Amino acid sequence: MAENKNKVSPAAGGVTAAKGFKAASTAAGIKYKDRPDMAMIYSEKPCCAAGTFTSNIVKAAPVRWDQKVVSESRAAQAVVINAGIANACTGEEGMDACLKTAEKVSALLNVQKEQVLVASTGVIGMQLPLERLLAGVETMAQAFAKDASATAEAGNAAARAIMTTDTHEKEAAVEIVLGGKKVTVGGMCKGSGMIHPDMCTMLSFVTTDAAISQELLQEALRADVEDTYNMISVDGDTSTNDTCLLLANGMAQNPQITEKNEDYALFCAALNAVNEALAKQMAGDGEGATALFEVKIIGAESVRQAKTLARAVITSNLTKAAIFGHDANWGRILCAMGYSGAQFDPEKVDLYFESAAGRMQIIKDGVAVDYSEKEAARVLSEPSVTAVADVKMGVESATAWGCDLTYDYIKINADYRS
Repeated sequence: MAENKNKVSPAAGGVTAAKGFKAASTAAGIKYKDRPDMAMIYSEKPCCAAGTFTSNIVKAAPVRWDQKVVSESRAAQAVVINAGIANACTGEEGMDACLKTAEKVSALLNVQKEQVLVASTGVIGMQLPLERLLAGVETMAQAFAKDASATAEAGNAAARAIMTTDTHEKEAAVEIVLGGKKVTVGGMCKGSGMIHPDMCTMLSFVTTDAAISQELLQEALRADVEDTYNMISVDGDTSTNDTCLLLANGMAQNPQITEKNEDYALFCAALNAVNEALAKQMAGDGEGATALFEVKIIGAESVRQAKTLARAVITSNLTKAAIFGHDANWGRILCAMGYSGAQFDPEKVDLYFESAAGRMQIIKDGVAVDYSEKEAARVLSEPSVTAVADVKMGVESATAWGCDLTYDYIKINADYRS
């Protein structure tokens, strides 16, 4: 993977970076009264579609709709997203809203309704205002007749329109070369609270102009979310609406990827670069957060062990609170590793803290070294902080991402429905 990563180059933009993709947004008044709250992604050509979805038994209507599209149609050409209302726990009326949305897109853009994906985020239990929703679709569909809908600015506006408690939009894009053709992978996502994925998290939309079979597209996405979206946590809550969609329209005209060859490996590296960038943006923008908290487990005997340990630390509220206080309370990290369920010898663990302010060892062989609390606080005061734990059992590693736990997390969620 390291060799392939060197062949992946950053690109400008997000969900519209790949050839043939357009985006639009509008203020439909779904719940918010003072900002855009709907977005649509449209491809000039039908796409192979892949998706991963929440493992929560309580699944929102859009999740159930999209699962059917991905498993049965396996193709899509448009995605409609609304913010403010999750369309979760809404019964048949909620499913009807998905159908009516797809039918509206079909009528306006000559797209098969079975190839229209939908996504919602916001308050659970409220019904969508159907008239406003469909009016928003009509407004956005008209925008696709204009060249401006294919610009990076249109993609950025769409990324802003799908936010709820996010403090900023989240985008990423990269470029690779497959068969002599430039291929782009780009995306946007939203997520700030209810982040503890068991597939991916909240809403993520990735587009590519690569030519690749639907089967391999789905396999690539399913594998990659395990190392990206599934390795972040903000508050331990897995949402009813978690959705990650990946669309490939083939407009780069590279030789179609139909087997796991070098082109497939390079495509997977590009997909990983985008998903990891988006995942880290979500973790760092956790509700009320002041810092991105990264945990690296190295020297593990298996990837599974490393992931289990890393996720335990990233979800420890006591550790997250210590990061907020810039307190090198390493006992909380070792404690979280100890209750993770993974086996290791605590008397062999080395622990380091690092950030832009420097790197310092905190414990060696499970015991504190002679370090400066003042210097440790300086290292932990940066907006991005990493803890590295070496368990000295093998050569495997894993990384998880989260954020600190602040007073503002409680304030935001105490009046979320207001």
